[in-house]
Amino acid sequence: MCRMAQKRKVTPKKSNRRKSSRKSSKKQIPLYKLLVYCALGISFLILLYLLSDIIAKSPAGANNEVQVTSSGLSATGEKTSTGEKKSSSGKKESTTTARKSSSEAVSEKKAPALEKKPPAAEKKTPAQENTIKTPEKKASASEKVTQALEKTIKVPENKSSAQEKKSSSASQTQPPIPDFNFPQSQASAKLVFVFDDGGQNLDHLEKFLALPFPVTVAVLPQIAKSVESAKRVRQSGNELMLHQPMQSVDLKINPGPGAILPSMSEEEIISQLFTNISQIGPVAGFNNHEGSAITADAEKMAVVLRFASEEGIYFLDSRTNVETKVPYVASQMGYGYYERNIFLDNIKTEQNALNELKKGLTIANSKGYVIMIGHIWSADFLPAFLQKVYPELVKKGYKFTTVSQCAIKY
Repeated sequence: MCRMAQKRKVTPKKSNRRKSSRKSSKKQIPLYKLLVYCALGISFLILLYLLSDIIAKSPAGANNEVQVTSSGLSATGEKTSTGEKKSSSGKKESTTTARKSSSEAVSEKKAPALEKKPPAAEKKTPAQENTIKTPEKKASASEKVTQALEKTIKVPENKSSAQEKKSSSASQTQPPIPDFNFPQSQASAKLVFVFDDGGQNLDHLEKFLALPFPVTVAVLPQIAKSVESAKRVRQSGNELMLHQPMQSVDLKINPGPGAILPSMSEEEIISQLFTNISQIGPVAGFNNHEGSAITADAEKMAVVLRFASEEGIYFLDSRTNVETKVPYVASQMGYGYYERNIFLDNIKTEQNALNELKKGLTIANSKGYVIMIGHIWSADFLPAFLQKVYPELVKKGYKFTTVSQCAIKY
């Protein structure tokens, strides 16, 4: 009986221990679960910190409000939530003014900050994923804001381009370069421009020496600026002639110093020519100044042509007299010579010079070259006129040269 009683007493004690152990086992939590919960809590805190940082840096300030219109993007480039649309009109007006002032303060430097995305964390719950997507929506809105700002920045460029268009249109309204309707050159016809009466005015002379093509200048002898004029012509690289004075048919006209007179003998004529050439020479040739009486005298012209041939220089007949004997004497004695075809400035107007020039172009196209004479005393209009016509003459194929570069006549 005692043993039975002991057994009965022992067995209840064992059952109590089992129950206590079961109760304690129910209260214990596994370690891995604790770690998971801690990780989730920490990650949730990190997300909250990142969201608060992004909201603080947003362009709308602490409210983090962005205005949304029915078209999507407003004039200031901000959006609002649908809940704010339903607010009263008074609140909208106050918020829009605040947002406008804040949006104007936004610069292009702050826009990239909105585009920063939060770093990817471990696997999140659906609720956490939704919270992460909201900054991405705001970042896309900021991108639209920057695009709108870029469009506004392009406005001054459009104004400058418009100004350039106005300037180009203004330049197009300027009168075009006149078209003189010159004929096309035939076989590269040559144009020779001779300017008589050098030696009187150096300023006038310089205007002709500045022309963009070679010229021939005839300088009068034994006057104040004769030597200096001849020097400047040579230094410019142009061709120099002696503008030899000769007596006119009208005996009342004084041809000037160093002239050949009807009363002179052969020796006096040769001596006069030597004196004049030695003063301004060397020269490529000479032509007559006035001289309608001398060029019509065959004997006098025979002396002149023989002198030119012996000295190796040419004679240019200015043809101041239609009854000139130069062609006849030259053919009889076998001497070469040149002759003037056109006077450009007998009437001192551009229109007359243009008419005479066109006549000269016709001669050049038929004979190969033309010799046109102007005068230094036409410096008030002739150089400028020749500057105007020069580009078109070049375009038409005409060549500019000097007297000595043309074929001599016999």
